[in-house]
Amino acid sequence: MPILVQKFGGTSVRDAVCIRRVAKIAIDAQKNGYEVVVVVSAMGDTTDKLIELAREVTNKPDPREYDLLLSTGEQISIPLVAMAIHSLGAKAISQTGLQVGILTEDRHGKARITEVKTEKIKKCLSSGNIVVVAGFQGISEITGEITTLGRGGSDTTAMALAVALGAERCDIYTDVEGVFTTDPAIVRDASKLKKISYEEMLELASLGAQVLHPRSVEIAKNFNMPLRVRSSFKPQDEGTLVQGVDEMELSNPVSGVALDESQARIAIMGVPDKPGIAAIVFNSLAKKNISVDMIVQSTSHDGVNEIAFTVDKDTIDDAVPITQEIAKEIGANKVTTETSIAKVSIVGAGMIGRPGIAGTMFKALADSGVNIHMISTSEIKVSCVIDAKDGEKAVKAIHKVFELEKLAKETQKV
Repeated sequence: MPILVQKFGGTSVRDAVCIRRVAKIAIDAQKNGYEVVVVVSAMGDTTDKLIELAREVTNKPDPREYDLLLSTGEQISIPLVAMAIHSLGAKAISQTGLQVGILTEDRHGKARITEVKTEKIKKCLSSGNIVVVAGFQGISEITGEITTLGRGGSDTTAMALAVALGAERCDIYTDVEGVFTTDPAIVRDASKLKKISYEEMLELASLGAQVLHPRSVEIAKNFNMPLRVRSSFKPQDEGTLVQGVDEMELSNPVSGVALDESQARIAIMGVPDKPGIAAIVFNSLAKKNISVDMIVQSTSHDGVNEIAFTVDKDTIDDAVPITQEIAKEIGANKVTTETSIAKVSIVGAGMIGRPGIAGTMFKALADSGVNIHMISTSEIKVSCVIDAKDGEKAVKAIHKVFELEKLAKETQKV
């Protein structure tokens, strides 16, 4: 029998009514001829409450204990879903990441999965069970300690299981009906896409779109695993299919607009203009596991440069002291920071080989009175750092200029 992996986010299991709905969706899939593996997140805002509780105790929780605490959210969800399945007359068994055998690197907070043991899951499936697995967690392959995969890590758990089990497909159920051209909370007439490429979805996920975790899309792309984003509240809706760009007919150069309000800007002023400086700066940050997004270096003036870059706001308290130390080491003048910024981006596989897309975006922002501070481009994306207060205005202007409200009707023809 083919295997189907279904993942349900926190809003999909936020209370008993939702949990029973999830159970029915899983049972219906089993009745349709699938062996079903269900991956669930913590209920509602449980993880946020656990984080708040930890911060009431200490500002700097021990990483091991912090992971142990956060992993308990999913450990509450899985037996409840299994119980709901039992109550509807089907067989189910719940499994933590430890019980299943999801192995990770030896890193707390943002561990990456290194291996998924499938023997136990396959044995449970062969006995007619729907297997309910805790997302977001695994165990270090070195120490055997519980680790977590970072926020949104349940998507990654589901995709890793789908690949390891050779599943037919992975369905990610959430509280939205699929992937939209932008956040419908910002643009009311945002279009739901029938299909989107792995490449576009990966960019959107990395640029702030909250629908899927970037790592899960990366795994899907690398292993060509069919992925569908669906609503647990409208399970009859097929949602959005994520697939290879070669399988798609591209009718619009831009597929979506993303807004990321989670970044901060750091600038090193008066940097000596000589070889190796950039390597020193960014290698030092990398050694502290601080990821850098956009980087801009100004043209040399009087023998000095300015190097500006963006990081996640969550890492700013660690990044600034390191950057200040680097500035002293290289003989720079000072370090400045700016947290009231946002990054607005357009994404589209259809942008390749089509000039004028970036110019259209920049003009839309200019016409709306939005000032651009930094620009970054790739083959299928253009990103601009702007003032945080202009974020929603920028999204609306860009969405309108590319007529993305019409995209849903066009994708129905694909």
